Amino acid sequence: MDTHQPSDAPWIEALAQFLREQPDVAAVRLDPAAQRVAIATVGAGQNPGLERALAATLAAIEAKLGTPAPAQAPVGFSLHREGSATVLGRAMGAAAKPAWQWREVRWPELEEAPVEAAPAWRMLARLAAVCGLAGLAGTAAAHLAPQLPALAISAYAVGLIAGGWEAAVTTWENLRARKIDIHFLMLAVAAGAVAIGAWGEAVLLLFLFSASGAMEEFALHRTQREISALLKSAPKTAALVLPDGSEREIAIGAVQVGQRLRTKPGEAFATDGVVVSGRSASDESTLTGEAAPVSKDPGDKVFSGTLNLWGAVDFDVTALPSESTLKKIIRLIQTAQKLKAPSERFIDRFGPIYTYVVIGGSAAMFLVWWLGLGVPAFTTTPESRSAFYRAMTLMVVASPCAVVLSIPSAILAAIAWGARHGVLFRGGGAVEQLAEIGTVALDKTGTLTSGELAVVSWESFPRGREREILQSAYSLEARSQHPIARAITRRAKAEGIAEQQVADFQSLTGQGLRGNVDGASLLLGRRELLSTGPLAAWARDLPAAPAEFGEVWVIKNDLVGRILLKDQIRTESRAVLSQLRSLGIKTVMLTGDRRQTAEAVGRELGLDEVRAGLSPEDKVRAIERLRAEGRKVAMVGDGVNDAPCLAAADVSVAMGARGSDAALEQAEIVLMHDRIENFLAAHRLSRRARTIIRQNIAISLGVVVVMITATIIGPVPLAVGVAAHEGSTLIVCLNSLRLLLGRNA
Repeated sequence: MDTHQPSDAPWIEALAQFLREQPDVAAVRLDPAAQRVAIATVGAGQNPGLERALAATLAAIEAKLGTPAPAQAPVGFSLHREGSATVLGRAMGAAAKPAWQWREVRWPELEEAPVEAAPAWRMLARLAAVCGLAGLAGTAAAHLAPQLPALAISAYAVGLIAGGWEAAVTTWENLRARKIDIHFLMLAVAAGAVAIGAWGEAVLLLFLFSASGAMEEFALHRTQREISALLKSAPKTAALVLPDGSEREIAIGAVQVGQRLRTKPGEAFATDGVVVSGRSASDESTLTGEAAPVSKDPGDKVFSGTLNLWGAVDFDVTALPSESTLKKIIRLIQTAQKLKAPSERFIDRFGPIYTYVVIGGSAAMFLVWWLGLGVPAFTTTPESRSAFYRAMTLMVVASPCAVVLSIPSAILAAIAWGARHGVLFRGGGAVEQLAEIGTVALDKTGTLTSGELAVVSWESFPRGREREILQSAYSLEARSQHPIARAITRRAKAEGIAEQQVADFQSLTGQGLRGNVDGASLLLGRRELLSTGPLAAWARDLPAAPAEFGEVWVIKNDLVGRILLKDQIRTESRAVLSQLRSLGIKTVMLTGDRRQTAEAVGRELGLDEVRAGLSPEDKVRAIERLRAEGRKVAMVGDGVNDAPCLAAADVSVAMGARGSDAALEQAEIVLMHDRIENFLAAHRLSRRARTIIRQNIAISLGVVVVMITATIIGPVPLAVGVAAHEGSTLIVCLNSLRLLLGRNA
């Protein structure tokens, strides 16, 4: 078996080298998408040095982890997949593997990228500016002082050094790795132009090439700025609340689950947690884009990186800082920028091959022009251009700069725009494929509906005492935190109803609640509470609740009543589904709820199809049947039970960064605002990105084909070839930036 790995997966060889250097480690299990890594040892020894070595290895190969693993492992190792994870282990007998003891280790901590401190595009822009000014100075000297050619050549030389500096550095690194790319092409053409005395054309080439490089880096810088802003919002220290109520400042890395932290006004929450004391409001715009403050009372969740606005709050830590909501979002964005789209991977494979073809084709055409057609090899006159001059022009116009940039520039711009507007793509593939869907399958609860019950109405028997029913229910439910209790409490407060004192409070398992108010017995719970006792016969004639409603009954000595509740449909759902249908996209609800309830929601929203009473396995089968219809299927969900069908869909979409970890892990797209209308925004962005990618490819390939044809048929001035080639590269970059700077939804 070959010990060398394919160039598209050098990270496997890096992991193999780590195992060679760490004899205590038997295997490594790596899941780049979920940012999880585990090691297997024979024995349970803890070796901090081992973890540091693994962290260093991962940091070195992190940018390459989006490439697929090869089919074969290095000699002496085994390689296989476990779900989305890759496992590389020592080639041992099957009897040895049960002795492996797996333990998960921490993924290398995210470092704050020095994006704002010294962005690369600024240096490239300065070099391009120097190159351009030097080129203008050289041209002016050549025309105004032709008797002093050294003056013009000196200015041109400065321009060549400035414009070719970055290309030379990159080419040297590539040559050491025994490969060449378009940077080598540009330097070769510039050197050839100088050799035939075309100093001005050489400077023009490198000016436009360096300017397009600066533009490309600027686009990348804009995509990274969102991550930098999120990283800066993460606190570096936290105030630990001690048992005596005092506080002590600790490093963020020392925070543990279960500890109690204190956040003062104007400070950011150090990690995710639940408020235990104090009241405040938080600015969660960094997470959700919502500008309105979110109130925080005891029992409410707080999220890392969000800003505490006005009150001191103590909260119990529910997640390590490295596993917090903020870090999940950052990792989603970082992973997205590393995972390439299918067409991007094609361009990556196409680029180096095409570069060799261009060099070989230009050399062949040089021989054809010189030996076959009798064009002078190196002598260029105003009437006739040499074969070498024509070959240099052909090499310029055929270079694939714009082609190579056409797809990744648009993909990165789309990912960055989405990140800023609450749509997180976990890879370029999701950006491309979302535009191609023909069917959208949606979960009901938490997706089309808010997932929160709301009190719709309440009634009393006899009539006229409705307010008393709501007050009684509120008095009992004020002590509970389940969804029905929250709904009743919210409505009672909104109606200005005062809570009564309840004595002898008791929870009836599976039935409801009991207590005494002013000496009178009070019951709250299911309809079954009425099925026994003196009210049984009367209760049989009570009207049933409509299918889409839930009900809670209240029973007092001389009063019976009920409260009707309903999971509220998101106000935006109808408009979103209507617009999807106008685009020719079929909409299907997949839910585990009762058919009557689901169909009532389906009618209200105008869904094309409703499939109810489904288990997670049934949902997967439903997705498979929808895919069998010949259309690509997107699944939108938010719960643990949605994870299997998210994995089965062509495009998986999770509602909100606060959704279940299982759903987020499977999702290729995360709608941060927890709003269904963001799915429509994501789809529009995907369609626009696809359009811009097609425009970029048409522009870049069109210019290449036209200019190659023109160069072969008749001599084209090198300056024209340079302007056409680099102009198309600039147009592609600017066209992609339209995704980043414009409105996409």
